[in-house]
Amino acid sequence: MLKSDIQIQQRDQVNAARGLAMKHTIIDVTPENVGEYGMLCHQSKKKEDGYQSKLKWFTERYHEGLRLKLLQVEEKGRMASRGFIEYVPGEYAWRAVYAPEYLVIHCLWVIGKAKGHGYGTELLKDCVGHARSTGRAGVVAVTSTRPWLVNRKMLTNNGFEIVDTAPPSFELAVSKIKNVPNPSFPTDWDDRQKRYGSGLTVVYADQCPYNSKGVENLLETARKGGIGAKAVRLVTAREVQDYAPSAYGVLNVVYDGVLLSYSFISGRELLERIRDTKK
Repeated sequence: MLKSDIQIQQRDQVNAARGLAMKHTIIDVTPENVGEYGMLCHQSKKKEDGYQSKLKWFTERYHEGLRLKLLQVEEKGRMASRGFIEYVPGEYAWRAVYAPEYLVIHCLWVIGKAKGHGYGTELLKDCVGHARSTGRAGVVAVTSTRPWLVNRKMLTNNGFEIVDTAPPSFELAVSKIKNVPNPSFPTDWDDRQKRYGSGLTVVYADQCPYNSKGVENLLETARKGGIGAKAVRLVTAREVQDYAPSAYGVLNVVYDGVLLSYSFISGRELLERIRDTKK
């Protein structure tokens, strides 16, 4: 039996023991094969600005150690993309965290019928394995009770510990490999939010392909409501780490120096939150 056949057989045995579907694979997406496999997010809208901005961002960041691993699961006789994990060395993290010796997870997402089969754990373990093989101190993830971040329970169930918090509801989870200082959040959140001045400011980066359309919608709502508004695009990891008004980093809605949201909200909710700041 060939070595590759033995490895596949061993993998399938492990998958069966974990209750995973037998046929799945994790693909390392690169600038060379991203045209073939895509990035999952916004996959059906590849011609739109959001996807194209993310594609350019991904290609430019790859040499910094950014990695995107795509989960493909067999469905009806063909392999379908049903999840991914994106992570990067902490020096280049597009989250407002300080974790220079770690890998930092940006996103981990499993969708559709692939949920509930342990694939998220598989992707997480792939990241921890990468950290170990490249001499990193461990793996870090920002989590919250709100959307767009890695699920807290999945992290803690896989040995991550909460080592820091940030307003309004962020937690910093770490799986340590080496005995080095913990990663941390900044503490100057009030100053970060106030630096954007009066009116509505949407602070964003191209790390998320949904930001382009979301920012446009928020600014349009503000315009119709007669509210002064602007968008500020963060273009480097250092800018996100040093200036983002929330730990999420790549989408922030700030009004008169107050963080309203780090996730997309409807036009009605935006106006309601603005009114609440004036009470």
